[in-house]
Amino acid sequence: MPAPIYLDYNASTPIAPEVLDAMTNAFRHAHGNALSTHAFGVAARAIVERARGEVAAAVGAEADEIVFTSGGTESNNAAVHGVAEALASRGRHIVITAIEHASVEEASRALEAHGWGVTRVPVDPGGSIDPRAIESVIRPDTVLVSVMHANNETGVVQPVAAAARAARAKGVLIHTDAAQSLGKIRVHVRELDVDLLTIAGHKLYAPQGIGALYIRRGTPFEPFLRGAGHQGNRRSGTESVALSAALGAACALADRELEARGRHLQEMRDRLERALRGLFPGLVVHGGESKRLPNTLYVALPGLDANELLARVQGLATGSGAACHSGSVTPSKVLLAMGVKPEIARATLRLTTGRETTAAEIDEAAVRLAAATRAPARSEPA
Repeated sequence: MPAPIYLDYNASTPIAPEVLDAMTNAFRHAHGNALSTHAFGVAARAIVERARGEVAAAVGAEADEIVFTSGGTESNNAAVHGVAEALASRGRHIVITAIEHASVEEASRALEAHGWGVTRVPVDPGGSIDPRAIESVIRPDTVLVSVMHANNETGVVQPVAAAARAARAKGVLIHTDAAQSLGKIRVHVRELDVDLLTIAGHKLYAPQGIGALYIRRGTPFEPFLRGAGHQGNRRSGTESVALSAALGAACALADRELEARGRHLQEMRDRLERALRGLFPGLVVHGGESKRLPNTLYVALPGLDANELLARVQGLATGSGAACHSGSVTPSKVLLAMGVKPEIARATLRLTTGRETTAAEIDEAAVRLAAATRAPARSEPA
């Protein structure tokens, strides 16, 4: 069996050694409750607040604007429902895009089920929204606009700052899901001019199960979790000292490495794209003409079925542009929103590079994909 090659970094990342060290140190030496006033609690609080400061510094925020959560899904749900509940007396309409992560889409559907209006702004064939479309659908009863910073499938970076200007011109709050962008490109809350911003630890070399939500000072917000009033009464629940330390370390590492990491990610992605173009003359790169994350390559191999191809390829971890459900294949909603034909969506692979990706792995991955196109399909077990 050949050595496995991991090209699924947009799904989840390995824990960086520096992050593991910070987490392990906290597990070993800070078992106190961070709200306790004795020495053990004070030591735990110091670690949590240092981590909060590291997360804040990575996105250009103030420490008291950072709320630790269990991850991107909770942060997105908290942003949507927290603002909606706080401003329901002002209006019951929100605006999102057609390509938002499921945690924003499903949170919005839950509001719809309770009588809210939700407008979904379409994207162009390159996978990007038009900020003017945001402006055109804002209504007097709109209370929130949510535009993801970079799409998790295509990697296309959205014009969030322009969308924010459109929202602010009409007195509407704006949220962005930066789960995929932080650690790959510059993410600065003042430059984006957003009121809320989502962070997911496992997308930037921290563990799964930790994330954060930036909430600009003064933003109307009702807590998603209620209890003893932790984190300024914005997210109750005893804070995980170790996981907070891990996210802080991951954000500090991303801040230090940003330029060098970005160059490496793009070099590996572009190397893979060149190799695949040489092997597959009909290669389609989704969002290839748009501004993309430096690590993301979303490609279609026309005439092939991506899921069948991945079943044949040896030792390559990646994803496809279509999901299998009970024997049927559902094309990606992002690709369909871009106007991509279902047969091209079914031929699509998402290949994403990381800080550990090597040139040798890239070259070998291309060879394995080419070999898999010639390999016979695996027979189903009796």
